[in-house]
Amino acid sequence: MMRSLEFVHPGDVLVVWKLDRLGRSLSHLLAIVTSLKDKRVAFRSLTENLDTTTPSGEFLFQVFGALAQYERALIQERVVAGLVAARKRGRIGGRPQAVTGEKLDTIVAALDGGMSKAAVCRNFGVKRTTLIETLVRVGWMGCRGAS
Repeated sequence: MMRSLEFVHPGDVLVVWKLDRLGRSLSHLLAIVTSLKDKRVAFRSLTENLDTTTPSGEFLFQVFGALAQYERALIQERVVAGLVAARKRGRIGGRPQAVTGEKLDTIVAALDGGMSKAAVCRNFGVKRTTLIETLVRVGWMGCRGAS
């Protein structure tokens, strides 16, 4: 189906049996029909009796566009509300910290005792980037970027 979109020319009418044959979602369908419109190609769905060459068909697609925009706004609103609720429950997003607690205390003590960062990485099985990011996060004074 998507390949047929490459072969249409201005003045053509792309005919599908059902809307779901053209797009995966309402927003995807609208993007395709908008692309067709930009190429001056009409669209017609036989099952839903939709035809963008008629004023009523064009109006219906405008309504679909408004519904898709409303749906996107609702989804965004729900995502934000979910993140706020999770924060209130103490859930912090992102990946768990790789170095914490006793291991972190031991690493800081080793660095304070003069062990090199390379040796700490080898001995504690920590990647250099992880070590540096952790030291910056905890504000270790020997690490550039720490406050």
